[in-house]
Amino acid sequence: MESTVNSGVILSVYIISFLIGFPCNLLALYAFSTKIHSKPLPTDILLLNLTVSDLMFLIILPLKMHEAASGMEWNLPNFMCSITSFTFFSTIYTSSLLLMAVSVVRYIGAAFPITYQKLHKPMYAIVISAVIWLISTAHCSIVFVIQHHPSLASNNSSTWCYEHFTDEQKQILLPVRLEFFFVLCLIPLLICVYCYLRCILILYSRPRISQMQKQKAIGMASGTLAVFLICVLPYNLSHLVGYIQGQSPEWRYYSLLLSCFNTCIDPIIFYFSSSIFRLSSEKFIFRNCMLSPSRFQGHEARVPRENPQKNGETTQTPHRETLA
Repeated sequence: MESTVNSGVILSVYIISFLIGFPCNLLALYAFSTKIHSKPLPTDILLLNLTVSDLMFLIILPLKMHEAASGMEWNLPNFMCSITSFTFFSTIYTSSLLLMAVSVVRYIGAAFPITYQKLHKPMYAIVISAVIWLISTAHCSIVFVIQHHPSLASNNSSTWCYEHFTDEQKQILLPVRLEFFFVLCLIPLLICVYCYLRCILILYSRPRISQMQKQKAIGMASGTLAVFLICVLPYNLSHLVGYIQGQSPEWRYYSLLLSCFNTCIDPIIFYFSSSIFRLSSEKFIFRNCMLSPSRFQGHEARVPRENPQKNGETTQTPHRETLA
């Protein structure tokens, strides 16, 4: 570890991610929690879960900061190492699966608005979110078992947290990581690319859709792809390379550091995906700029509200959730 990544670099990345991601995700938590109590859209529920996942990651990040400040030696109790590592990695994969789910919902709303209307129930989004949490935690539990199973665990005491595995552990761990690459990274990435490309093509083929709404769709797609290409894909590529080489590549921890910026990019997706988050963030900015209440009310009145679609409408216009 010491020869691969400087602990000062690790600490700097952790601090930057925390300082940017924590306040932005707290704002998102407030916005989506407010919307949940008043006819939430499926994407609101999915994005709320994404916010919770990011905040869980950020909450354990100070423990990773302590580890980096200690020269990458784990001086805290061992059970905290297990909890920190489990949360750290499971939330990364939870985020990628939730982003995939959001892209699918957007695509259905754009391509099949009537079908979407029939499936437009919060309970479906709740069930999808629960399944995603179950999948990500179950996968990371496998690594947890490999690390702590008596027949596989190392007898040597170590001050490192998670990074060192025995040859017996690697024989099981490397194939498991390869499965992570395909199931939790590559497949969600391909689904997101397909869904957002189709959404953009559909929106641009319909002249009634405003240019602003089309730009929002592009921004949402760009933010999602940025998360995958910058934060998720590099680290998961280390799983593929590690399986081929029989050991983790030296650049693996550098790619893992990129995953930390996930919590900083997600709020960009929130901004383009939800009008309630846009309104809350603009309200927060205006308040800090000492904007007068009367002027802000004028701005608030101009922001389109997400009112439910009128009963009986069967138009093939993309559902408003695609345009929000």
